[in-house]
Amino acid sequence: MPATGLLERAMGNSAREMPDNRRRKASVRCFAEPGGKKMGLLSELKRRNVIRAGLLYVGVVWALSQGVAQVAPVFDVPNAVVRGLIVAACIGFPFWLAFAWFYEWTPEGFRREREVEPGESITLSTGRKLDFAIIGVLAVAVVLLVTDRFVSHKGADVAAVSEKSIAVLPLVNASGDDKQQFFSDGIAESLIVTLSQAPGLTVIGRNSSFQFRDGKTDSKTVGEKLGVARLLSGSVQHAGDMVRINMELVDAPTGHALWSQSYDRPYADLFKLEDDITAAVADVLQAKLLGDAATAQSDRPPSGNLAAYNAYLEANFQIAKASKDGNEQAIPLLDRAIAFDPGYALAYAKRAIAKTNLVLFSDAIGAKRIEAGEPARADVQRALTLNPQLAYAHAAAGFLADIVDADSVAAEAAHRHALALQPELPIALNGMADQMMLAGRYPEAIDLTRRAVQSDPLRIQTYIRLGNLLLLTGQLDEAQAVTDKTLAIQPTAPGPKTNLATLAILRGDAAAALRAAQAVPPDRGRDGLLAAAAQIAADRSAADTALHGYIDQHNADDPTGIAELYALRNEPDQAFDWLQRALAAGDPSAKGLWGDFYLTRYRNDPHFTAFCKQAGIPTPADVDVANATYLAKRASAADAP
Repeated sequence: MPATGLLERAMGNSAREMPDNRRRKASVRCFAEPGGKKMGLLSELKRRNVIRAGLLYVGVVWALSQGVAQVAPVFDVPNAVVRGLIVAACIGFPFWLAFAWFYEWTPEGFRREREVEPGESITLSTGRKLDFAIIGVLAVAVVLLVTDRFVSHKGADVAAVSEKSIAVLPLVNASGDDKQQFFSDGIAESLIVTLSQAPGLTVIGRNSSFQFRDGKTDSKTVGEKLGVARLLSGSVQHAGDMVRINMELVDAPTGHALWSQSYDRPYADLFKLEDDITAAVADVLQAKLLGDAATAQSDRPPSGNLAAYNAYLEANFQIAKASKDGNEQAIPLLDRAIAFDPGYALAYAKRAIAKTNLVLFSDAIGAKRIEAGEPARADVQRALTLNPQLAYAHAAAGFLADIVDADSVAAEAAHRHALALQPELPIALNGMADQMMLAGRYPEAIDLTRRAVQSDPLRIQTYIRLGNLLLLTGQLDEAQAVTDKTLAIQPTAPGPKTNLATLAILRGDAAAALRAAQAVPPDRGRDGLLAAAAQIAADRSAADTALHGYIDQHNADDPTGIAELYALRNEPDQAFDWLQRALAAGDPSAKGLWGDFYLTRYRNDPHFTAFCKQAGIPTPADVDVANATYLAKRASAADAP
């Protein structure tokens, strides 16, 4: 078929209706200029603006892909959808070029190429319009790319996952006996303790890594959620006098095994077996263990008594339940560990923690609280006598000083000592952050808490504190985001629900505060939230009823809470009067004034400074100096080479 026939078929029936001379012009123009001079294919592509159209298409697709890449995570758009859009764009590219060949963009809009007279001056104006369009689209794409690189991913770059980062997942209990779960958990935690002391190695804490006990989550997801590059997993079987342990170290993003080993050893060689595993893992990660250094921390009894160690592991398993019953069950187990090895300093320190936890569960105040804490105090003193270099013993001392004595100075000193010995010890890191919050030193408290989040990224108590600190500093939107994340981690936890209610109260949203308070499990805290929600509502009669009802029910066990209600009512005289009563009654919350969302609004009130001096806590002036000093020190450290 002649070339002209092919062209007519491509153009459609309308071409046949054209005068013969117009059809001839249209066909000849494919490869000739108006004067009859032959043109090359490249020149023809330029004349039809096909090259410019192609660049425009590429620019639009690039800009669109940059925009989608930034927006997709916000709406949880699957990666498959994004990939599909890009594939579709690639498939559409040749069709776009074909469209550009048969149609030309003129000042009047798109026109079939045959409708453009040979003498029309369209190339310059059309080209300029296409040039401007291309430049505009590429500019948008560049802006999106720069934003994505230097803004959206700035935090990700700072928190880039290090190759020397690892999470020890809970080891599978292969013994066929649920009662042996404590043993496999204990082995995993012992590995965490040892590896966490290797300089330059980031090791995730037990609270976060043990949330992947079921083993159903793929390694890439686990690594992303924990922020690590390596995962150590395996199984433990303890039968009679033998222990069988299978271990595997994998690359989290790919799931590829980097190292694996099976061990069959006598139970009597358990400590040597743990050392072999940690040494092998450290070698793969090119990390150096502390070994027998004087400051090295260990969960083993100094005598090497395996019966004492076994009892300690079981007690630790009970304490990790974070319940009154679990702590009560831990104490006789620790008694047994100490009976097997009277020099087991860590067992004394752990027993002090369990006893202090029981004081916390009791809600006792004043003299009763101090009396209840005496057994824990004896254990702390014994642990420190046996091993002054035991970080956990100093952390236990700080916990006791905080919970029982409400002595923030002693608590801070003890936690600082613990962190000097073991910088990433979770109980000390969190305890120190609490002390900074209670001292009004919010910037340092936030930094410590964010550091705790990095080492234990799924521990909701840490997020709850971070949310509290953001509330205290007036960063309500940020506090909302942290609270939402906490609920995503553990939807049934009461702490984040309490934060939601507090957030609504601080925003003055009585209806939302009431709904959030009603979702909190029934206890004294829920009673206080309901009463607080009533104080910010329009119904003053209901507010008075709620206030007096709370006073009748909790004047003996929560005088500080009553002061908070008066603060919400904008009645500072009554608020500080009840704070005086709380201080006299020995309510530890009274000395936690700087951690109070409602009372700190009166920091510029003379009552506030006077009470701080009376209670022996930092005054607003003290806090301002301390925060300025810390911020200057932090800035100086950041500028240092």
